[in-house]
Order: sequence, then C-alpha cells, then structure tokens
Amino acid sequence: MSTVNNRDDLHLFELKVKGYIAEHSLLDDGCRTVVGLSGGADSVALLTTLTALGYECKAVHCNFQLRGEESERDNLFTVDLCRKLGIELTVCKYDTHGYAAEKGISIEMAARELRYNDFERIMKEKDARAICIGHHRDDSIETVIMNLIRGTGLKGLTGIKPINGNIVRPLLSVSREEIESYLRERGQPYVTDRTNLETCYTRNKVRLNILPLMREINPSVDSSIIATAEHLQQAYEFYRSSIEQTRSKTVSEEDGRLTVDIENLKQAPSVEGFLFELLSPMGFNETQIANIAASLDSQPGSRFISDSHIVLKDRNKLIVTPLICETAEPLTIRTIDGFTAILPDGRKLKVSIKEAGQPISKQTSTATFDADLLPDTLTVRVWREGGWFIPFGVKGRKLVSDYMTDCKISLADKERQLIVVERENIVWVLGRRSDNRYRVSDTTRQQLVLTIV
Repeated sequence: MSTVNNRDDLHLFELKVKGYIAEHSLLDDGCRTVVGLSGGADSVALLTTLTALGYECKAVHCNFQLRGEESERDNLFTVDLCRKLGIELTVCKYDTHGYAAEKGISIEMAARELRYNDFERIMKEKDARAICIGHHRDDSIETVIMNLIRGTGLKGLTGIKPINGNIVRPLLSVSREEIESYLRERGQPYVTDRTNLETCYTRNKVRLNILPLMREINPSVDSSIIATAEHLQQAYEFYRSSIEQTRSKTVSEEDGRLTVDIENLKQAPSVEGFLFELLSPMGFNETQIANIAASLDSQPGSRFISDSHIVLKDRNKLIVTPLICETAEPLTIRTIDGFTAILPDGRKLKVSIKEAGQPISKQTSTATFDADLLPDTLTVRVWREGGWFIPFGVKGRKLVSDYMTDCKISLADKERQLIVVERENIVWVLGRRSDNRYRVSDTTRQQLVLTIV
C-alpha cells in the first residue's frame, strides 16, 4: 500500500509524513480514513497533512467533559476548523466520570475505552479504511522511558507501533517540535491542554524533566532511543517466535483455563522468560513469576494470585484460571418455572417445574429435587472449608472437600466449585452431586429441575 501524491507544493513536513506512510504501508492512495481530532497540535497537524496528501478524512472529536470550559473550547475549535477545511466532523460527548464509576476503572482507562469504541463504530459507519491517531516520535520515546522506569518486558521497550489493527499512526517519524514548526509556518492555530504542562502526571514528568536532562547529556538521545527501539523490535520478532513455539508445545486452553505442562516448560530456553510473557498480562509481577518458576519441582498445592487470575501448582502442570468465583457475590435463584440466572463463571442456570413422575435426567449438568422441600429462593456461592452434604444415594454426611478429593477433582476445579444452598444447607454441589435430603420420592407432587446451560 503506497501513497502517491504528485503535488509540487507539498511542505517538507508533509513529504516526510508521506514517505513514512509509504514505507510502512499505512494507507491506500486517497482512501477514506477516520481522524481523531482533539484540537491539539498533533491532531491538527495530522488532519491538515492527510488532507494535503489527498486522503478523504472524516474527523471525530471526543469531548470527555473533564476540563470544564477548556473541554467546550476544544469542542468549538474543532467544529470551526472542520467547517473551514470542509471536513465532516462527528462530535462524541461522554459522562466519563459516570462511565468510570460504572465499570470500576480509572478515568484514563474509561476515556480510552469510550474513545476507541466510538472510533471503531464510526469507521464502520463511514466505510473508512483506517483510524488515524496523532501519536508522534516524542510520544514513542516517552513510552519507552516510562516503561523502562516502571519495569517491562522486551516488548515494552519497542515503542509505539505504526499499525495496531485498524489504528494507524502516520506522524511517528516527526517530532513535537517539527509539528509545531509546521503549524506556525502554515499559520494554523491549535489549542493547548493545560494539563500537558502539569508535572503531577508521570508522562509530563518524563517530557518536561527527564527528557530535557537526557538531551543535555546526549543531544542525539531522541534518535538513539528510536534506533534502539527499532533494533529491539527486530529482536522481539525472533523472541516472539520462540515464545510461540514453546507455547504450542506447552500450553493448552479450554473454557478460559490455561494448562501448562511442566515437563515441556522445563525444556524452554528460559522458563522465567516464558512465564513472564504468559503471566504478566494477567497481573503477575516478577517476584511472583520467579516463585512460580521455583515451585515447579515442589509438592502440589502452591497457589499464586494476581488481581484477576490464580495459578495452581498441580502434580505435573500449572493451571491458570480467572479469579471468577473467589470474588463473586452470592447469587440468588428464584425457584419458579422459567427463571434463568447467569452464574459467576458465565454459564446459565435454568429453573423448571415439572409434574411428579417425569423422567429424571442422569446428566451431571441437571439436578432434580422435590419442589416442596425447597424454599422460594436458593443461593449459589463458592463452597467453603467445613461445608458438608449428604450425597444422593448415601445416608451419611460427607465434607465437600473429601467428596472432591475422592472424585479426583483438580485443584483448579476445587477453587472454582460452586454450590447451591438453602440457608446453610447444601442442596447441590453444582454440576456434580445433589443432596439426598431433597431427592424425589413417592410423595413428591412437583419436581424442581436445575439445569446448567
């Protein structure tokens, strides 16, 4: 995909961007693209450059309503700019604080989700080929430094990529200084976000304090960091190939659970390196990953927990599962015909009422009870140590933990096991065995059937 524009009056800045687009095959000639337009220097330079290069641009401005009058100022500026350029503009306004509270995420993450969700939607509505974002060379440099400060794997040191799915970044070859110089020469105004000048934000500290000091030490540090990031990107491709080969031999996945074969894992060139790539996206830190690697020859039962996942050391494998059940609130089930609930692990539990005498399913996904022996509501929750029930067909009580051990249920499944209870009495070890006290008998008038869908 190369871009061709034969205008002789293109600015040197525009020619540089044009060359970068061609070098990385970012856009087809004259294609329609959605451009994120904040009103700042980066996005304004992006829009004017792409327009000069002959692309059909559809601008999108996201008003997150986080900066009071400044947000409205930026909104009005983008409307006026697009009117002057004759470019169609879509304005998206958000209750960002409300969305963040609803989702339980940070304001920054909420703004990102809102922005990119609408970019994708508008790209499809406008039949565009790509979403263009105004990230430039300095942004990539700052990202490398920030990741280095925080701690990162090899990928975190490769900078911002020119293409990520539908998102393309045509300005990565130009600096912030070049952008501002280009706009001055064109006499093109833009707006400035005052928060970019406040050093309470990590990226701003890098931009305003750390990078200037690095440039004093080495005036060519920007070029050095970019060149190093490019070399690391090439090295990462070899590294990623090795990781994928190890993963294909070592890891299997089913129903959101990863199983890691320990013997195959030990054959990897770097056990900790592989575990870092596998587990760090799930929130495990370097210390935990080192401890997991050290546990491979230990007895089964070791548990390692991040904010979202749990790793269990079983006999000859590691089992990685989402922390679904441990953090789940108890779920109330109404014992009326047709009631359906979503279980914490994503499955559905369906309730049905049948006349006595109907055939009773022997599938473990279904349990049938005497409806008169159960209350109007039941509760689904995670089992607890010390909990007991009377397994169907047995007279004596049995601890749930002993029952699962007898059934050779894996450590991972034990961690996730749900039970159905009425008050504190266990009615059903979900998907496994019902309690004998609530069984159907000759005196049953109605059957209560619980089915996992």
